[in-house]
Amino acid sequence: MDNQTRDEQKAFNYLIISADTYPPFRVDVTELFAEEMVNKGHNIDWILQSEEACNKSYVTEWRSSRVFVGATDNGESRLSRIKKHLMGVANDFKVFKLTSTNNYDFIQVKDKFLSALFAIIAAKLNNCRFVYWLSYPFPEASIYEARAGIARYSALYLIRGYAFKFILYRIIAKFSDHIFVQSEQMKKDVMANGVPEDKLTPVPMGISLKMFQQVNAGENVDCNHEKLMIVYLGTLLGTRKLDFLIRAFAIVNKAIPATELYMIGSTEQQRDIELLENEAKIFDIQDNVIFTGNLPRNEALDYVKKADVCVSPFYPTPILNSTSPTKLIEYMALRKPVVANDHPEQSLVIRESGAGICVPYNEQAFAQAIIDILSDKELAIAMGDKGYNYVTQYRTYKHLSQIVEDRYRKLLQVERK
Repeated sequence: MDNQTRDEQKAFNYLIISADTYPPFRVDVTELFAEEMVNKGHNIDWILQSEEACNKSYVTEWRSSRVFVGATDNGESRLSRIKKHLMGVANDFKVFKLTSTNNYDFIQVKDKFLSALFAIIAAKLNNCRFVYWLSYPFPEASIYEARAGIARYSALYLIRGYAFKFILYRIIAKFSDHIFVQSEQMKKDVMANGVPEDKLTPVPMGISLKMFQQVNAGENVDCNHEKLMIVYLGTLLGTRKLDFLIRAFAIVNKAIPATELYMIGSTEQQRDIELLENEAKIFDIQDNVIFTGNLPRNEALDYVKKADVCVSPFYPTPILNSTSPTKLIEYMALRKPVVANDHPEQSLVIRESGAGICVPYNEQAFAQAIIDILSDKELAIAMGDKGYNYVTQYRTYKHLSQIVEDRYRKLLQVERK
C-alpha cells in the first residue's frame, strides 16, 4: 500500500472545543461531526460546558465520543454570569493536559475566542494542527448591535466586538492552519480583513437525509388545512424585523382570503411577539396569523410538510448577509416551494436549484411571489421537486462531511514550516 492510500484511509484523532453546550443540539455539530465524521471512523474528544446547572466537571460518552463536560452556573445575577464564564474558561484550559497526553492530529475551536488562544499555544507545544470554525460574524455583530443601539450594554458590546475582532483577524487567522466559515459571503468578508483565500473553506448548513426521509414518511400534523398555509420557521427575534412578513402577508390575504400564516418559533423577548401581534391587528388579519411558539423539532417540521409555500425573509444587514439559513434547506428537503428575498446564500441556492422565487426586500414583491406560487399548483410541485433534488445532491451532511474530511487530509499532507 503506497503512502497516498495510507493517508486517504487514516482515521483522524482530534479535539473540538466549541461554544455549543452539552448536549449539543445544532445540526452542524450533531450531524456533521458526531454522526458523519464518527461514522467515517474518526476519533473525536470534546470540551463543552454543561447546559444544565452543574457544580462539578465530569467526563462522559456521547455519540461514541468522549466529552469533557464543564461545570456551570445558570443563575441570572451578574455574579452568576461571571462565574459561569470563568467555569467555561477553566474547562477549556484542559486543552493543555489533553493535548500533551493524546496524539491529536488537530485541535479545532468553534466560535470561541479566548479559548482559541489556549488551543493555539497547546497545538504549537504538541506539534498538531490548529483549525478554527467560524459559524457567525460575532465580532462584527457585537459592534453592529452597539452602534445600532439594540445591545443591552452598548459600551460592553463595543469593547467586546473590537477585542474579538483583533483576536480573530490578528491572532487566530495568523496562527491557524485553516479556517472553516459558514458561507461564500463570509469567506469574502474574512478575506477583506486580510486572511488569504487558501486558508478558508466555506461549509454551509445542511440536513441529515435520514432524518428528513423519516419526516417525509411520517404522519402529517393534525391542523386545519381548509386554507392555504404559508409557513415561516425560525426565530422571532425583533432584530429579524419580521413585521415585514406580516405586512407582506396582509397583501397576500387580501388577494387570496383563504390563507393563513404560521409563525413557528419564538423569542426570549415577549415584546417581539407583541409587536408582530399588533402589526397583524393593524391589518385585521390577527385570526389568520398563527403563532405556535417553540415546538419539538419533528412537530415543527410536520407543519412545514403541510405548507403550500414556505418563506425565508432576511432583513438585509451586513451581519445576516454572511449567514447560511438552515430553514431554507429544511424547506427544500421537505419538497416545499420557497419565497425568499435577496441574500447572498439564498440567492445562490435558489438560482442553482430552481426551488422557489427570490425577490428584492420589498413587501409587494415578496407578497406577489407568494401569490404566484399559491396560484399555480404545478409550479409549486415542480419547485418542490427541484429543491429536494438539489438538497439531496449538495446539502446533506454526508456530502458536506466529505468536503471537511478532504480539507483535513490536505492539511496533514502539508509539512510544518
